[in-house]
Amino acid sequence: MEFKEHGSKSDILYWSKRLYQKEMSPSTSGNVSTRTNNGILITASGVCLNDMDENDIVLIDYNGNLIEGNKKASSEKIMHTEIYTKRDDINAIIHCHCPVITAFCVAGKPITKAILPDFALMYNEIPLIPYYCPSTIELADIVGKYFENNNVVLLQNHGVVLGADTLQNAFYQLESLRAYIQTYFGAEIISSAKSLNKKQIAEIRQLYIKK
Repeated sequence: MEFKEHGSKSDILYWSKRLYQKEMSPSTSGNVSTRTNNGILITASGVCLNDMDENDIVLIDYNGNLIEGNKKASSEKIMHTEIYTKRDDINAIIHCHCPVITAFCVAGKPITKAILPDFALMYNEIPLIPYYCPSTIELADIVGKYFENNNVVLLQNHGVVLGADTLQNAFYQLESLRAYIQTYFGAEIISSAKSLNKKQIAEIRQLYIKK
């Protein structure tokens, strides 16, 4: 499938299928949205991201009301609208139940170890939000609060939510996070995952600033 412009149904279709094909959103789990001039395009409830067509993407307003489409919007729509309301710089959101990332959620552990330069450059840590029932206003509210200072959060016993300026960047960041966790698990099996020290992290960040 050819990738097209940001903020379109074709944009959501392309990256949603990539998400499923990379085994980051199994079965009918997960939801994807993007901000547009007319509202928010979001995947419909109960659909497999790999099997969707444009009819499985609906347009909602910032209160979660349906503007266009004949299907029910994702049950997590309020979580998406809450993030967009809090963050003008976020134009795309992916929420998924990627198994290796969700392992941290089930273990009740935030991601804190900077074992790779890329992680040290992008994050101090990835926080874990305590468990709230999925698809509730309570969950949406707490996610919105965490997103005031974070671009990605873990939901305990649930999954991961990530926001970015485009769906392309959201997907790449999520894929990088999965690779980080796979590397972490591999290191733990061999021996233990060793973190970069404070000096090494500062050096990486300073180098990026100079560029």
